[in-house]
Amino acid sequence: MDKSITIIGGGLAGLTLARVLYVHGIASTVYEADASPSARTQGGQLDIHDFNGQVALKECRLFDEFRSIINMGGEAMRFLGPDGEVIGEMPDDGKLENPEVLRGELRRILLESLPDGAIKWNHKVEKVSPGSDGTHIVHFSNGLLLETDVLIGADGAWSKVRTYLSGATPDYMGTVWVETFLHDVENRHKESADLVGQGAMLAMMPGKGIFGHREANDVIHTYVVLKKPVDWKPEVDFSDKDRALPYIAEQLGEGWAPELLALITSGETIPVSRPIWGLPLGHAWKQVSGVMLVGDAAHLTPPDGDGANWALYDGAELAKMIAADPDNIEAALLAFKEKMIPRSAQSSIEGYQSFERTFGYNAPDNLREMMKQVQAATADAEKASATAGRPMDAARALMGGYAPGRS
Repeated sequence: MDKSITIIGGGLAGLTLARVLYVHGIASTVYEADASPSARTQGGQLDIHDFNGQVALKECRLFDEFRSIINMGGEAMRFLGPDGEVIGEMPDDGKLENPEVLRGELRRILLESLPDGAIKWNHKVEKVSPGSDGTHIVHFSNGLLLETDVLIGADGAWSKVRTYLSGATPDYMGTVWVETFLHDVENRHKESADLVGQGAMLAMMPGKGIFGHREANDVIHTYVVLKKPVDWKPEVDFSDKDRALPYIAEQLGEGWAPELLALITSGETIPVSRPIWGLPLGHAWKQVSGVMLVGDAAHLTPPDGDGANWALYDGAELAKMIAADPDNIEAALLAFKEKMIPRSAQSSIEGYQSFERTFGYNAPDNLREMMKQVQAATADAEKASATAGRPMDAARALMGGYAPGRS
């Protein structure tokens, strides 16, 4: 194979693609906008599913490394009403079907698995244009022009490669997530540690929520979910933590238990606001020879537990298809797209539905009803089998991915 393969984006999708290609003896180069691996934080903790994310890590031949970073016990979940009432709980069953790992640690093992020089840091893409004889030219903000035969867009929500293909841009989902952290929680924030437990805790009202995620190293990652217009401008400076955190708690309105609000007001870090965006359902594009999208660049949805998993899976599957016939990469791209588009469309529908069920107009009553159904299915093994074999999965999907560091 004499064609150059360029991957734009050094997130989970792009790194998995590069790693599986490398495993099969195929060279590629990843171009990443960040100046270094530590240039910014990498989001929170992810649950890696056994049917997609874990499959991809096995293709990477990094499964042992993955198991070494699992936050044991982290699959436990707790659902609360705004008054602190426990609606339902699910323990970590130890089966490791959806084990929790820090996104930054997962990215680290992928980075360390690639050969020297495989990643070019500090290369932010400005645009992509057609080249000669079917090639593609990537224009970087540092002045570099790169001509390549094969171009894979793994560059996330605001993908420049996607702009080259379809021009589609994400829509604002009407929701902002504001995050902060508590550290050394067993010693310094014992009440919050007991409230959240060893895994994840979600309390909600219609259009509002507080999510506490117990992460590795005795940390609670708190997210506040707020319905706000796209042009919302907070009335306080978020860099002033002591004023900003009480202000954020006030945005939730009345009716919240003090111990839930303490997850916010006791925060030890400057809050960060993250608007939630999503691509139109069924996003597709006219095929351009030699170009493909993976991960959020192809199918960005609200956080639902699947974004990072499908990003990993996309990267591994595309690499496998290329490796199966490296002299006919275009056929591999088309075959991948034919499978990925309907798969991601179905996942996106489920993601939007899950997001609405969790924070919609009848929260938390809808969750209370769902928990009754889960408990009934669990008690009846025959019924559980008839409803997809693992009755906890629907409930876990509500919680597992609500830590919006995305692919």
